[in-house]
Amino acid sequence: MTKSSLPDLLHAAVTAVGGTERPGQVAMAEAVAEAVDDQSHLLVQAGTGTGKSLGYLVPALAHGERVVVATATLALQRQLVERDLPRTVDALHPQLRRRPEFAMLKGRSNYLCLHRLHEGVPQEEEDGLFDPFEQATPTSKLGKDLLRLRDWADETETGDRDALTPGVSDRAWGQVSVASRECLGASKCAYGAECFAEAARERAKLADVVVTNHALLAIDAIEGAPVLPQHEVLIIDEAHELVSRVTGAATGELTPGQVNRAVRRAAKLVNEKAADQLQTAAESFERLMELALPGRLEELPEDLGYCLMALRDAARTVISALGTTRDKSVQDEDAVRKQALASVENVHAVAERIANGSEYDVVWYERHDRFGASLRVAPLSVSGLLREKLFADRSVVLTSATLKLGGDFNGVGASLGLAPEGTQGDDIPVWKGLDVGSPFDYAKQGILYVAKHLAQPGREGSRTDMLDELAELIEAAGGRTLGLFSSMRGAQAAAEAMRGRLDMPVLLQGEETLGELIRTFASDARTCLFGTLSLWQGVDVPGPNCQLVVMDRVPFPRPDDPLMSARQKAVEQAGGNGFMAVAATHAALLMAQGAGRLVRATGDRGVVAVLDPRVERARYGAFLRKSMPDFWYTTDRNQVRRSLAAIDAAAKAAES
Repeated sequence: MTKSSLPDLLHAAVTAVGGTERPGQVAMAEAVAEAVDDQSHLLVQAGTGTGKSLGYLVPALAHGERVVVATATLALQRQLVERDLPRTVDALHPQLRRRPEFAMLKGRSNYLCLHRLHEGVPQEEEDGLFDPFEQATPTSKLGKDLLRLRDWADETETGDRDALTPGVSDRAWGQVSVASRECLGASKCAYGAECFAEAARERAKLADVVVTNHALLAIDAIEGAPVLPQHEVLIIDEAHELVSRVTGAATGELTPGQVNRAVRRAAKLVNEKAADQLQTAAESFERLMELALPGRLEELPEDLGYCLMALRDAARTVISALGTTRDKSVQDEDAVRKQALASVENVHAVAERIANGSEYDVVWYERHDRFGASLRVAPLSVSGLLREKLFADRSVVLTSATLKLGGDFNGVGASLGLAPEGTQGDDIPVWKGLDVGSPFDYAKQGILYVAKHLAQPGREGSRTDMLDELAELIEAAGGRTLGLFSSMRGAQAAAEAMRGRLDMPVLLQGEETLGELIRTFASDARTCLFGTLSLWQGVDVPGPNCQLVVMDRVPFPRPDDPLMSARQKAVEQAGGNGFMAVAATHAALLMAQGAGRLVRATGDRGVVAVLDPRVERARYGAFLRKSMPDFWYTTDRNQVRRSLAAIDAAAKAAES
């Protein structure tokens, strides 16, 4: 592709999707084309409304090599595959003189398993297979879902759960899907030739563009067994989520229920001695977990160490036994054995990882009111893994509306394993950061208000002055408020207080499905919506019904968060500023995402109100403010109330 042809290609694509070219989109497309041609790496901050999907798709398609696009959300995957890619391919076809193929690829459990559908689910309590269609009554919710799935299996071309509308419960889907570790494999499965997951992988092998998710990308990088087809260009959209997703994929967990399930699954397939050894180790582990207190284990207690080694050794014995014994009396034993093997192998892997110990791992106990205690292990950092696995042998483009924290890309770059921009070295990936801006005029469309007169929030207790301030702001705005809280307890307390003070609806996350809450909020101007983390990033309500976004406090990680506190301590021991590198960066990313909920279209107006005086008073406050959109900034509470009242009046006039 010549540089001169890129503007024509971009114009054709933007026209095809019914959009308008924007300067930021053009700048992004040019930078992506240059990075792909140079086989270098690029971090692009592209604000809401930039049209970044086409900003990376057009130059990637024009390059002609296979491209993998990894996204964090289902909504963007659907947008790419159902709207952007079909129209872009059609638009570029005349000039490229070829029609690039594209495909979606997800983890195996996202596809209907025909073996499970027709043969049933292996159950450890039964000698053979459990038939969910016989056990579930046709009038029950589960029964109705399963009957729908059986009918859908004859209609669907992809078997992709997301193509099933309306959806079914997780319980129902679990009866007809299989994790990769439990899969028999196409060559051993009676339905291998018709397998939806295998068909998706074959389509991906032939496609020019493969759209996947961060989780599958993480598995591809961590496990060493390639899940994605070979590719020359990797584009990571919603890249601010990547470190979190990779950390999640690299985290191991052991619970008493999980270990006991492995025992039950294996017991009827191995000799009595091997089964008893695993059962004894499982009972010891369960007794220890009953006494476990939440928190990090900087050193492994001796009793836990012995218990994990016993569990590891017993699991290894069972794994060996599963490979050598067969019971022809068990119907379809291969499926039963595969499920048992997957369970025991997971117990073995996690127990061995924790028992062996590593300075690069963090181990801790968690306790959940409903699910009880668990033992968890996660990498202290994934930056080295990402540097080694992500940036070798391909050009990588990472993009998001929030990559530039505190005024530069180096914080996010460090979390990805990248040295500061411009650093040279033989083994150091070369990268460039680019902020292409936003089509919105943030300084004219929004106000960032920090309530510096409030008392600094403490760890516990009600913040009466904050609730008073919140009520006054909501009244001035006439409702139209998205309340972003750092904890569910804070959201619940605020919702209860506002419902008692204000004559307007206050919705609370958890009282209805998130989708239904957002639909109600978007349809009624007087309504307020309060919630926690998923709302900081998951709400897209353009127009006058969201004109006030409130953050109750700076969303620092909890002081008792084992992984975050361990990462902060590690930075400090290396001579860095652990608070800024970990806690402040975590908070800045969330605040940038939260502030981005306000302006979603060129006509939007409103206020982002931070009810935490530290954003003005503390030394790190400037870092947090620089990470958010460039709104007009004030600490004048009276000015903000007048502005909100004026915006509310204008919205009401427009509605009438």
